[in-house]
Amino acid sequence: MFDGFWDNVFRYPRYLVTILVGLLVNTFEPLLPLLKRPVTLVAVVGLLLGGLAFVTLTLRAMLGLSAV
Repeated sequence: MFDGFWDNVFRYPRYLVTILVGLLVNTFEPLLPLLKRPVTLVAVVGLLLGGLAFVTLTLRAMLGLSAV
């Protein structure tokens, strides 16, 4: 009944990595043509950094990690 149970359990981390890589590829692949021009490259990088800063500051304020 439990033949290969641990083999299946140890496959889950590889499955998780595969899903995450696929998600990243499908998310950033449409942005690749925009990175060919320097103006749009700066805009895309600025938006990504701004979004990351927004999420970071929001989570810090919500969790009470800083005096915002």
